[in-house]
Order: sequence, then structure tokens, then C-alpha cells
Amino acid sequence: MFKKVITFGELMLRLAPEGYYRFVQADNYVVTYGGGEANVAVSLANFGLKTAFVSKMPKHEIGQAGINSLRKYGVDTSFIARGGERVGIYFLERGASQRSSKVIYDRIGSSISLASKEDFIWDEIFENAQWFHFTGITPALSDSVAEICIEACKVAKEKKLVVSCDLNYRSKLWSKQKASKIMGEVCKYIDVCIANEEDADDIFGIKAKHTDITVGKVNYEGYKEVAHELKEKFNFSKVAITLRSSISASDNRWAAVLYDGKNFFFSKEYPIHIVDRVGGGDSFGAGLIYSLINEYSGQEAIEFAVAASCLKHTIEGDYNHVLINEIKKLVDGNTSGRVER
Repeated sequence: MFKKVITFGELMLRLAPEGYYRFVQADNYVVTYGGGEANVAVSLANFGLKTAFVSKMPKHEIGQAGINSLRKYGVDTSFIARGGERVGIYFLERGASQRSSKVIYDRIGSSISLASKEDFIWDEIFENAQWFHFTGITPALSDSVAEICIEACKVAKEKKLVVSCDLNYRSKLWSKQKASKIMGEVCKYIDVCIANEEDADDIFGIKAKHTDITVGKVNYEGYKEVAHELKEKFNFSKVAITLRSSISASDNRWAAVLYDGKNFFFSKEYPIHIVDRVGGGDSFGAGLIYSLINEYSGQEAIEFAVAASCLKHTIEGDYNHVLINEIKKLVDGNTSGRVER
């Protein structure tokens, strides 16, 4: 019988100008909630899995509204500690064509960044759990949260949970040097490592040959070496790397590779016209976790994860509101986008 997936991180309030307005033009902002690990929890709940999101949120109404946004989709929020004064905020200016999207953080002093080890009893949190997931954003929030992450990983391994982490380097949160030091320690406990085409280079200096993301040139073969080097360095059981070739802010080519220590599995590549790319990597991680829990083959797993993420790029907000049958239709080649009647 399947047990729970536990995710741990920061749930944030997202404020975005309507449409493609720039910050300096905006008179109105659209309010939603999201965050890397929360996004994964919602996706998995939508796929029918039992999920719980762990964090710390203020007791006031804005904190409660964020928690309610997770409960709405069936995510267990009973392990969210309450306290502190702030919900972290991020402002999103959506890019278009050759103009990049822009994110401004206002998250210093958020409740989770000030959390202490006493806020989380991991023995209880991991009761009847099978999988633990977090991202590199979480230990970047503060030194205390980094220590909490490591403690959670240790308990998860003692309880024989599968541990997955999306490296998710964020330059606005910490330096490459500090990320390398902390994530080097965290990675000792990880079974499934997820990364994008830049993360391994930013954090560990492991770079794909013949790739220049600034001009949209991604050499897929070069990522075989990146995946292999990551696995050898940390003894991961699996490494998955998303491969985004950016034509512009509006149009990308999207694929990924999965390495299990013996074989490389490359997905098909999708041309995507982007509605909202925030949460794209999280939807990939959720798709991968779901497919591995359900014992999909390597090729099936990477195809499902990439298709799930491809569809997320067409959906407003951080959360991925797609169903399993929609993902499978895309995997099977139904890419026309024709009206279903």
C-alpha cells in the first residue's frame, strides 16, 4: 500500500501584474500562492497520491489563506508549524518575446526562515511516509533552515524513505560558494537528484560541453557527462536533468534526461509557447516522483515527467492543474491542442 510523500519548504505569496504589464506600469496585482515544494505537493495530490507539506507560517489570516490554498487540493497541512510574523513574498513580472521575466523577492524574516529545529518533529512527520522531497531553495533560506534540512534527511534515511532534491540554485538567496558547501553536505543523503541545465555548474562547477544557454544552445549529449559526474560524486541512485532551450521568453524547447547509473533515457522534445513558466521545474519533479513511485520504466518515467511539465507551462500560477490522463495523451502523441468536445 502506498504511503505519503512529504515535502518541506517555503510557501510564498505571489504578486504579479496583470497580463504582461511591467512593475512600473502596474496598478493591480494578481494574488496567488506557491513555492517549489508546495507546488510538488499539489501536483502529487492532483495525481491521487497522499501528500503532506511541511513549513512554518504565521497565525494571521494571510498565513491561513496560504494554508487553505494547499488544503483545497487535498494536501495535508497538519505538520505546518505556526508562528512568526511574515509570509515570504515574491513579485513576478512576466516576460515576453526577447524581454525576460523578472522576480523580486521580499522574503527576509519570513516565518520559515526563522524556524528552529524544535518546530518539526521528524519522527512523527515521517510516520507512514515513503518519500521526502525538498529543493535547494530551502537550505538557502537561512543557516538554521539548512541545519533543519540536514536533520530531516538523516531521519528520513533512518526510516528508509526515498529522498529527492531539486538543486534549484537561486543567486538572489546565496552565493555559489555557500551553495556548494551546504549542498555538498545535503547531497550525501539524496537518492534522486533533479537539476536543470545550469544547476550542476552553478553549485558544483560541473558543466556540459558545447552548451551556451544565453543563445539557447543546449548540447544534450554533454549532459550525459554531467549526470554521470553527479552520480559518481554523490552516489545518487538516479539523476534527472531538465533541458530547456530558450528561443525567447515566450517560446522554449523542452526535454530532459534520466540516468540510473547504467542507462540514459532522453525524452522527446516539445516546442512550448509559454503562458506561465514559474513552477515548470516543480511540475517535472512531481511527475518524476509519481512515475518512480509507480515503478514506471526509465523511459516511461522521463516521458511522463516532461509531458507533465510541458502542460504546466500553459497554466497560470505556480500550481500544476493537470490530470494523469491529460499527461498520458500528450506522451502518446496528442499534441494538436484541439478542442475536446
